[in-house]
Amino acid sequence: MKTAFLKELQHGLVHMFYPRLCEGCSKPLITPEKVLCISCALQLPETGYQNIPGNETELRFAGRIPFVHATSYAWFTTDGLLQHLIHGLKYKNKKEIGYYLGQRFGHSMQQVNFISTPDLIIPVPLHPAKMAQRGYNQSMYIARGLSSVLNIPAADDILLRVKNTQTQTNKTRAERVDNMVDAFKIAANINLKDKHILILDDVLTTGATLEACALALMKQESIKISIATVGIAVS
Repeated sequence: MKTAFLKELQHGLVHMFYPRLCEGCSKPLITPEKVLCISCALQLPETGYQNIPGNETELRFAGRIPFVHATSYAWFTTDGLLQHLIHGLKYKNKKEIGYYLGQRFGHSMQQVNFISTPDLIIPVPLHPAKMAQRGYNQSMYIARGLSSVLNIPAADDILLRVKNTQTQTNKTRAERVDNMVDAFKIAANINLKDKHILILDDVLTTGATLEACALALMKQESIKISIATVGIAVS
Protein backbone atom coordinates (compact mmCIF):
# COMPACT_ATOMS: atom_id res chain seq x y z
CA MET A 1 0.00 0.00 0.00
CA LYS A 2 2.80 2.38 0.96
CA THR A 3 4.72 1.56 -2.22
CA ALA A 4 1.65 2.21 -4.39
CA PHE A 5 1.08 5.54 -2.63
CA LEU A 6 4.69 6.62 -3.18
CA LYS A 7 4.50 5.69 -6.87
CA GLU A 8 1.29 7.65 -7.28
CA LEU A 9 2.83 10.63 -5.47
CA GLN A 10 5.94 10.46 -7.66
CA HIS A 11 3.81 10.31 -10.79
CA GLY A 12 1.82 13.32 -9.62
CA LEU A 13 4.95 15.37 -8.94
CA VAL A 14 6.46 14.50 -12.32
CA HIS A 15 3.22 15.45 -14.05
CA MET A 16 3.12 18.72 -12.09
CA PHE A 17 6.60 19.85 -13.08
CA TYR A 18 6.82 18.09 -16.47
CA PRO A 19 3.23 17.83 -17.73
CA ARG A 20 2.49 15.69 -20.76
CA LEU A 21 1.27 17.97 -23.52
CA CYS A 22 -1.03 17.24 -26.42
CA GLU A 23 0.90 17.01 -29.69
CA GLY A 24 -1.95 18.79 -31.42
CA CYS A 25 -2.83 21.78 -29.24
CA SER A 26 -0.09 21.70 -26.54
CA LYS A 27 -2.62 21.60 -23.70
CA PRO A 28 -1.84 19.30 -20.75
CA LEU A 29 -3.11 15.76 -21.19
CA ILE A 30 -5.26 14.15 -18.55
CA THR A 31 -4.33 10.68 -17.27
CA PRO A 32 -6.20 8.47 -19.80
CA GLU A 33 -5.04 10.52 -22.81
CA LYS A 34 -1.94 9.65 -24.82
CA VAL A 35 -0.20 11.86 -27.40
CA LEU A 36 -3.42 13.68 -28.35
CA CYS A 37 -6.19 15.08 -26.19
CA ILE A 38 -9.69 13.82 -26.93
CA SER A 39 -10.53 16.95 -28.91
CA CYS A 40 -7.49 16.68 -31.19
CA ALA A 41 -7.85 12.92 -31.55
CA LEU A 42 -11.32 13.48 -32.98
CA GLN A 43 -9.79 15.78 -35.59
CA LEU A 44 -7.56 13.11 -37.10
CA PRO A 45 -8.88 12.82 -40.68
CA GLU A 46 -9.59 9.08 -40.78
CA THR A 47 -10.25 7.63 -44.23
CA GLY A 48 -12.46 4.69 -43.27
CA TYR A 49 -10.76 2.82 -46.13
CA GLN A 50 -10.77 -0.45 -44.18
CA ASN A 51 -14.51 -0.56 -44.92
CA ILE A 52 -14.27 0.53 -48.57
CA PRO A 53 -13.40 -2.04 -51.26
CA GLY A 54 -11.58 -0.40 -54.14
CA ASN A 55 -10.42 2.49 -51.94
CA GLU A 56 -7.78 4.99 -53.10
CA THR A 57 -4.92 3.05 -51.51
CA GLU A 58 -5.93 -0.09 -53.39
CA LEU A 59 -6.27 1.88 -56.63
CA ARG A 60 -2.72 3.20 -56.34
CA PHE A 61 -1.38 -0.36 -56.42
CA ALA A 62 -3.88 -1.88 -58.84
CA GLY A 63 -2.12 -3.45 -61.80
CA ARG A 64 1.31 -2.89 -60.28
CA ILE A 65 1.59 -5.74 -57.78
CA PRO A 66 -0.78 -8.53 -56.72
CA PHE A 67 -2.14 -7.87 -53.24
CA VAL A 68 -4.92 -9.09 -50.98
CA HIS A 69 -5.87 -5.77 -49.38
CA ALA A 70 -4.51 -2.24 -49.09
CA THR A 71 -5.62 0.48 -46.72
CA SER A 72 -4.53 3.78 -45.14
CA TYR A 73 -5.63 5.11 -41.77
CA ALA A 74 -5.85 8.88 -42.35
CA TRP A 75 -5.38 11.59 -44.95
CA PHE A 76 -1.98 13.27 -44.96
CA THR A 77 -2.19 16.91 -46.03
CA THR A 78 0.26 19.79 -46.01
CA ASP A 79 0.29 21.43 -42.56
CA GLY A 80 -2.35 18.97 -41.37
CA LEU A 81 -2.43 17.26 -37.97
CA LEU A 82 -1.12 13.95 -39.31
CA GLN A 83 1.81 15.65 -41.03
CA HIS A 84 2.68 17.32 -37.71
CA LEU A 85 2.57 13.98 -35.91
CA ILE A 86 4.65 12.14 -38.50
CA HIS A 87 7.24 14.95 -38.47
CA GLY A 88 7.56 14.64 -34.69
CA LEU A 89 7.90 10.87 -34.99
CA LYS A 90 10.56 10.96 -37.70
CA TYR A 91 12.65 13.96 -36.79
CA LYS A 92 12.07 14.79 -33.12
CA ASN A 93 12.59 11.39 -31.52
CA LYS A 94 8.94 11.17 -30.42
CA LYS A 95 8.65 7.41 -30.76
CA GLU A 96 5.49 7.32 -28.64
CA ILE A 97 3.67 8.97 -31.56
CA GLY A 98 4.40 5.95 -33.74
CA TYR A 99 3.10 3.51 -31.15
CA TYR A 100 -0.01 5.64 -30.62
CA LEU A 101 -0.77 5.88 -34.34
CA GLY A 102 -0.20 2.15 -34.72
CA GLN A 103 -2.71 1.44 -31.97
CA ARG A 104 -5.27 3.82 -33.45
CA PHE A 105 -4.78 2.17 -36.84
CA GLY A 106 -5.14 -1.26 -35.28
CA HIS A 107 -8.44 -0.39 -33.60
CA SER A 108 -9.82 0.83 -36.93
CA MET A 109 -8.70 -2.41 -38.60
CA GLN A 110 -10.52 -4.50 -36.01
CA GLN A 111 -13.76 -3.35 -37.59
CA VAL A 112 -13.16 -5.72 -40.53
CA ASN A 113 -12.26 -9.39 -40.75
CA PHE A 114 -9.52 -9.48 -43.39
CA ILE A 115 -6.86 -7.97 -41.15
CA SER A 116 -6.85 -11.03 -38.88
CA THR A 117 -5.42 -13.13 -41.69
CA PRO A 118 -1.83 -11.77 -42.05
CA ASP A 119 0.83 -13.87 -40.37
CA LEU A 120 3.38 -11.10 -39.96
CA ILE A 121 3.74 -7.31 -40.06
CA ILE A 122 6.89 -6.06 -41.78
CA PRO A 123 7.63 -2.32 -41.61
CA VAL A 124 9.45 -0.71 -44.52
CA PRO A 125 13.11 -0.89 -43.44
CA LEU A 126 15.65 1.92 -43.34
CA HIS A 127 19.11 1.63 -44.88
CA PRO A 128 21.77 1.08 -42.17
CA ALA A 129 23.23 4.53 -42.88
CA LYS A 130 19.86 6.20 -42.34
CA MET A 131 19.23 4.01 -39.31
CA ALA A 132 22.53 5.13 -37.78
CA GLN A 133 21.66 8.76 -38.46
CA ARG A 134 18.11 8.64 -37.06
CA GLY A 135 18.69 5.98 -34.44
CA TYR A 136 15.40 4.16 -35.04
CA ASN A 137 12.94 3.14 -37.73
CA GLN A 138 9.75 5.15 -37.27
CA SER A 139 7.69 2.53 -39.11
CA MET A 140 8.74 -0.14 -36.60
CA TYR A 141 7.20 1.87 -33.76
CA ILE A 142 3.97 2.09 -35.75
CA ALA A 143 4.22 -1.67 -36.34
CA ARG A 144 4.61 -2.32 -32.61
CA GLY A 145 1.49 -0.33 -31.84
CA LEU A 146 -0.42 -2.17 -34.57
CA SER A 147 0.89 -5.51 -33.33
CA SER A 148 -0.21 -4.78 -29.76
CA VAL A 149 -3.82 -4.39 -30.89
CA LEU A 150 -4.06 -7.03 -33.61
CA ASN A 151 -1.87 -9.67 -31.93
CA ILE A 152 0.07 -10.15 -35.14
CA PRO A 153 3.86 -10.29 -34.69
CA ALA A 154 6.01 -7.54 -36.21
CA ALA A 155 9.57 -8.08 -37.44
CA ASP A 156 12.20 -5.65 -38.73
CA ASP A 157 14.97 -8.17 -39.42
CA ILE A 158 13.40 -10.04 -42.33
CA LEU A 159 13.28 -7.44 -45.09
CA LEU A 160 16.52 -5.48 -45.48
CA ARG A 161 17.22 -2.21 -47.29
CA VAL A 162 20.47 -2.76 -49.19
CA LYS A 163 20.47 0.32 -51.41
CA ASN A 164 20.86 3.78 -49.87
CA THR A 165 18.48 5.49 -52.25
CA GLN A 166 18.28 9.19 -52.97
CA THR A 167 15.38 11.12 -51.48
CA GLN A 168 12.12 10.56 -53.32
CA THR A 169 11.08 14.19 -52.87
CA ASN A 170 10.50 16.08 -56.15
CA LYS A 171 10.86 12.91 -58.24
CA THR A 172 8.24 11.80 -60.73
CA ARG A 173 6.51 8.47 -60.22
CA ALA A 174 8.72 6.84 -62.89
CA GLU A 175 11.86 8.28 -61.29
CA ARG A 176 10.77 7.01 -57.88
CA VAL A 177 10.25 3.50 -59.24
CA ASP A 178 13.70 3.54 -60.91
CA ASN A 179 15.24 4.86 -57.70
CA MET A 180 13.91 1.87 -55.75
CA VAL A 181 15.03 -0.92 -58.11
CA ASP A 182 16.80 -3.66 -56.09
CA ALA A 183 16.63 -1.53 -52.96
CA PHE A 184 15.40 -4.39 -50.76
CA LYS A 185 16.17 -8.06 -50.18
CA ILE A 186 15.08 -10.79 -47.79
CA ALA A 187 17.54 -11.74 -45.07
CA ALA A 188 19.40 -15.02 -45.46
CA ASN A 189 17.77 -18.28 -44.37
CA ILE A 190 14.28 -16.78 -44.14
CA ASN A 191 11.37 -18.92 -45.29
CA LEU A 192 8.10 -17.08 -45.89
CA LYS A 193 6.44 -19.77 -48.02
CA ASP A 194 2.64 -19.60 -47.84
CA LYS A 195 2.78 -16.60 -45.50
CA HIS A 196 0.52 -13.56 -45.71
CA ILE A 197 2.64 -10.45 -45.07
CA LEU A 198 1.30 -7.03 -44.14
CA ILE A 199 3.80 -4.41 -45.31
CA LEU A 200 3.56 -1.24 -43.25
CA ASP A 201 4.77 2.30 -43.98
CA ASP A 202 4.14 5.74 -42.52
CA VAL A 203 2.85 7.68 -45.54
CA LEU A 204 1.78 6.60 -49.03
CA THR A 205 2.61 8.94 -51.91
CA THR A 206 3.30 7.20 -55.23
CA GLY A 207 3.76 3.79 -53.61
CA ALA A 208 7.14 3.15 -55.26
CA THR A 209 8.83 2.15 -52.00
CA LEU A 210 6.06 -0.24 -50.98
CA GLU A 211 5.99 -1.70 -54.48
CA ALA A 212 9.73 -2.41 -54.26
CA CYS A 213 9.25 -4.07 -50.86
CA ALA A 214 6.45 -6.24 -52.21
CA LEU A 215 8.49 -7.32 -55.24
CA ALA A 216 11.39 -8.33 -53.00
CA LEU A 217 9.10 -10.36 -50.74
CA MET A 218 7.32 -11.99 -53.66
CA LYS A 219 10.53 -13.80 -54.59
CA GLN A 220 9.46 -16.25 -51.88
CA GLU A 221 7.12 -19.06 -52.91
CA SER A 222 3.35 -18.73 -52.54
CA ILE A 223 3.51 -15.51 -50.56
CA LYS A 224 0.55 -13.14 -50.18
CA ILE A 225 0.90 -9.39 -49.67
CA SER A 226 -1.30 -6.76 -48.03
CA ILE A 227 -0.36 -3.12 -47.59
CA ALA A 228 -1.09 -0.63 -44.84
CA THR A 229 0.02 2.96 -44.34
CA VAL A 230 -0.84 5.38 -41.55
CA GLY A 231 -1.23 8.25 -44.00
CA ILE A 232 -2.13 8.70 -47.64
CA ALA A 233 -0.91 11.91 -49.21
CA VAL A 234 -3.57 14.06 -50.83
CA SER A 235 -3.26 17.54 -52.29
